Amino acid sequence: MKRRVWVAAALVAGGALLSGCADVRYLSQAAGGQLDLLRRARPLADVLSDPGTPAGVRRRLQLASDVRAFAVAPEAAGGLGLPDHGSFLKYVDVGRPYVVWNVFSAPEFSVTLDTSCFPVAGCVGYRGYFSEAAAQADAQTRRAAGRDVNVGGVSAYSTLGYLKDPLLSTMLSYPDATLIRTIIHELSHPSLYVAGDTVFNESYATAVEEEGMRRWLERRGTPELREQDRLAQERQSGFEALLLNTRARLEALYAASGLTEADRRARKVAILADMNTRYAALKASWGGYAGYDAFFARGVNNATLGAVAAYATMVPDFQALLARVGGHLPTFIEEARACSRRPQAERAACLRGS
Repeated sequence: MKRRVWVAAALVAGGALLSGCADVRYLSQAAGGQLDLLRRARPLADVLSDPGTPAGVRRRLQLASDVRAFAVAPEAAGGLGLPDHGSFLKYVDVGRPYVVWNVFSAPEFSVTLDTSCFPVAGCVGYRGYFSEAAAQADAQTRRAAGRDVNVGGVSAYSTLGYLKDPLLSTMLSYPDATLIRTIIHELSHPSLYVAGDTVFNESYATAVEEEGMRRWLERRGTPELREQDRLAQERQSGFEALLLNTRARLEALYAASGLTEADRRARKVAILADMNTRYAALKASWGGYAGYDAFFARGVNNATLGAVAAYATMVPDFQALLARVGGHLPTFIEEARACSRRPQAERAACLRGS
């Protein structure tokens, strides 16, 4: 499962617009964590030429550098033509398994995420912490208030062009195909972001990621890389379908009338148990691939399912727009940006040209 979060030191400047000391402390830790990464980041060229850099790290960083160059090169030169905001030209060893931990929460009988609203970013369905302990403390407070809570580690994120994001050591644990997709995905975010519309933003970046990966494989792919990507996407699709189906079943349960809280609670437990059974069957169909085991081991709940739902809903609408402009990404970005200025309810139809 892709794990990304948006955080920026610039948010601290808006702290006065928020109410309560807790909000200011939250923004301060976000800014402090971000500034620490920027302070410790080294130019990528220096890391690549350093004889002390492990060979495996050097190879992955060179791949990331090549993908970055491909993403920002003009289409006429064989690239994607994404705007170059100076990201991924430096590298930082984060020194921990994840760069950020996201906290999601939802009511006991709803898959609609609790939101937090900030300057610039708008309202988002999570809070990101550079300290796992801080994330777990927030999570515990929410659990004590009766919320369903999920805490997940984040390996990559974008500051939307406000800062020059470095490559992170946490990204190097990805297989090559996932690393390529992640670089393209994150580089697409600064070109179009709508405050408060996660579905639009993530579907846009995913559509660019899909097209970028298709072109990379067409021009530079090997049989091994193509098969790695095919398998990863097949598994991701099965995983997402299982979770979205479970989410829909829970939504129907919560909307049903005539049920007591005890009835809802028991049926919720049964639906989630059935999901785990179906995951075991899905895993067997993959030959025992265990890449999602840790996700399910943490326990899936309303917060988990609310977080999963956002990423791909409008991808077909963006792909329709891309086809309509003949696959020319710079034109696609301009047209998508024009649609983003429409009221939220009209954006999908605008992308489809209707």
